[in-house]
Amino acid sequence: MKKITSYRALFGATKTTNLAELKTTYRNLIKEWHPDKIQDDDARREEAEIKSKVIIEAYHLLVSISPETHAANAEEYNRITSTLPIEDFDYKDEKLKIVFQDNIVYEYFGVPKNTYVKLVNAPSLARFAKRHIYNSFTFRNVSK
Repeated sequence: MKKITSYRALFGATKTTNLAELKTTYRNLIKEWHPDKIQDDDARREEAEIKSKVIIEAYHLLVSISPETHAANAEEYNRITSTLPIEDFDYKDEKLKIVFQDNIVYEYFGVPKNTYVKLVNAPSLARFAKRHIYNSFTFRNVSK
């Protein structure tokens, strides 16, 4: 969640910022921080390279968790979470990664440790996840 918060701050975005606004802000930030714009100062050029990578990563994350992206993919997400079994899951720093059958992977942000412990101990992973995880936390598809 800290990463999402810092990326939103970088873009001046909120939870409801639309994709067009994100894209405009992204383009303006990349124009400002593109390493090719800096020719003479090596230290500033390195800073720009690092900053541009952060901007690109932030943009991709914010697009993947935006309400518009979720709305566009809602039918597929509901199909996956209601029909495909959970094959694996991993938890680290309040981020829960769930791997479904067919190697479809979703990340859920801000999941408390006690929710993860309850998931591990649940008699039915799918039922617990449907009730307490799938529509309760910010998520994104990270399948490749």
